[in-house]
Amino acid sequence: MSEKKVAVIMGSDSDLPVVKKALGELKSYGVEYECHVMSAHRTPSLACEFAANARKNGFGVIICAAGMAAHLAGIVAAHTTLPVIGIPCSSKNFDGMDALLATVQMPSGVPVATVAVDGAKNAAILAVQILALNDKELTDKLENSKREMAQSIWEKDAQLQEKLSAEF
Repeated sequence: MSEKKVAVIMGSDSDLPVVKKALGELKSYGVEYECHVMSAHRTPSLACEFAANARKNGFGVIICAAGMAAHLAGIVAAHTTLPVIGIPCSSKNFDGMDALLATVQMPSGVPVATVAVDGAKNAAILAVQILALNDKELTDKLENSKREMAQSIWEKDAQLQEKLSAEF
């Protein structure tokens, strides 16, 4: 298990269906995490304090999921030097485009790595890759995952070729 853990912060508990994919992925790699609800707009001091103390509290990466105005990742990134990964969450009004733009358009000096709208699994994998820079066990797990992914594609291609040759 990594010596550093991942903080996963949601702007609202309504983001949990998206965030669950990240939590499951982190768990599959054996990465410890904490998951919290904090709002950039309704509890800004709590979010800022959490971010400012995250490194000393044993975190190595922070994932922030938010929809609509989606300022959570930005406010967290402004208060830490840890890598911050934003998950823009879809909403009924703009299908997540508003959250995507709010998350990705950060000012110079306050970076937020941003994944696809509702891209929680990739956020978790990116967090694991960051932690793996100093963790051989995580590196090995990531390499194994890539091999399994490739094997799955090869098997699907073989099945396709078999099906096509039988049909044509």
